[in-house]
Amino acid sequence: MAKISPLMALPVLVFAGFIGLALVGMMRDDPDSLPSAREGQPAPPVVLTEFPGKPGFDDATLRDGKVKLVNYWASWCAPCRIEHPNLQALRDDGLDIYGINYKDQQANAASFLNELGDPYTAIGRDEKGRMALDWGVYGVPETYVIDGEGTIILRHAGPLTARVIEKTLRPALERARSQ
Repeated sequence: MAKISPLMALPVLVFAGFIGLALVGMMRDDPDSLPSAREGQPAPPVVLTEFPGKPGFDDATLRDGKVKLVNYWASWCAPCRIEHPNLQALRDDGLDIYGINYKDQQANAASFLNELGDPYTAIGRDEKGRMALDWGVYGVPETYVIDGEGTIILRHAGPLTARVIEKTLRPALERARSQ
């Protein structure tokens, strides 16, 4: 009888490992979401540059007793353009949204808001992306639900679509309001 070399079993073991990782990934509540180590923790410090002509915000604003969104965005970001009408609708419904313009040219960002409207209660600029690193931002757009104490309830990476708002964002806003 022929003896099987351990090297011949290696591809089978590697394949089995990949299958195991895929199964673990599918068993998460939402396999499309990116995990966030920040959920349930206080929002990191707000260190922003002024956005000329717009009100700014700081750490105290995130802990003012009101539920709010913090939205990282940029004028060069195509998905930001897609989600923008949804942000406007949320703002029209009375939700405070604080914008963080991420690694953008100020003139381009101002043109973006002039063209599409300004859904933000206040805005700051994260010119070098340093604050984004502290928040765990992967890329724009990213949106955080913050409760009145300044705790991150939800982090959503990607555009806020109608489906995301109904299935993910609104339940998180309710959780934030009930705490």
